[in-house]
Amino acid sequence: MMIGVAKKNSRVPLPLLITGIAGVPGYNAFDYFRRRYPGQVIGIKQADNQKIRDPEVLPCNAEDRDALARLFERYEFRAVLDCAGNCALKQCEAAPEIAWRINVEGLKNLLAQTTPRGLRVVHLSSDLVFSGFRDGGYTEDDPTDPVTVYGQTMAVGEQTAREIDPAVCTLRISLPMGVSVSGHAGAIDWITSRFKKDRPATLYIDEIRTPTYTDCMNALYEELMGNDLAGIFHAGGPKRMSLYQIAQVINRVGGYNPDCLIGVPRMEAGPMPPRAGNVGMDSRKLSNALGYDPFDPWPYCETMTPTDWDWHRTRPAEEERSPARMLEVLAQNPRRRTAE
Repeated sequence: MMIGVAKKNSRVPLPLLITGIAGVPGYNAFDYFRRRYPGQVIGIKQADNQKIRDPEVLPCNAEDRDALARLFERYEFRAVLDCAGNCALKQCEAAPEIAWRINVEGLKNLLAQTTPRGLRVVHLSSDLVFSGFRDGGYTEDDPTDPVTVYGQTMAVGEQTAREIDPAVCTLRISLPMGVSVSGHAGAIDWITSRFKKDRPATLYIDEIRTPTYTDCMNALYEELMGNDLAGIFHAGGPKRMSLYQIAQVINRVGGYNPDCLIGVPRMEAGPMPPRAGNVGMDSRKLSNALGYDPFDPWPYCETMTPTDWDWHRTRPAEEERSPARMLEVLAQNPRRRTAE
């Protein structure tokens, strides 16, 4: 095992298990890996999830240790991409025990299967392990100080992974920009769900993230599955954007009603759930370890980057705007799709 410098192996260890298919990272990763390795990828979902109906996505709660054991015995996985986690901020605040059960106990149960078998594990955490009360630029050496129950449980999950299996590669991701299986999870789908119904969407002008295309993330997961990088790495895009700016991009490129977008400071959010500030991450440690920058900026086209408060209200005649166009260039990376 090497920490800090990637040592490549010949291929992705297969079969591969992907957890957390209901979320944006897991859903897009499952689609990517299944296309690349047909018949060698299995996903799991919560047993009560009726929205996902796919013969290669099996019902298995991560909190169910016995069910996980049977799954590993049956399929003999050689690698795991762990995208599981309850990231519903309000729900986690209202029911911390649920957040703990999924984000911490579920991870412990998973590692109880992977560690004795020596499996390759890539585990996803979050930029919300930080408060954002400073001006962003967080590195892996900065102490965590989450303001939410979700962030607290993810920070505990990181520590749990380090203690149980130091070979785990943990990625702190930001906002994954892609579609979801439910049509309501993640930034793009939630914001779009408001705009397409001509309903207001209120976004914070001072919550700063480093969004990434899921296309970039998928290629990164594949790279990490084939090397032995271990420890915690920041996996945020090169462009810092507020939630309001992200919504501006979706509003204008999608051709939606500009009056539906409302920008407010975090102090107007109310006490629950607490909101983080500037949690922009510095991801140079990951780039240096890989020997290249794995992330294109989101949005990829510089002309789609907001320049002022009313940027989304400007609608140049030559600019293509539609919901289809929005999905084409914001939920997918145009450069990577063209290359594929």
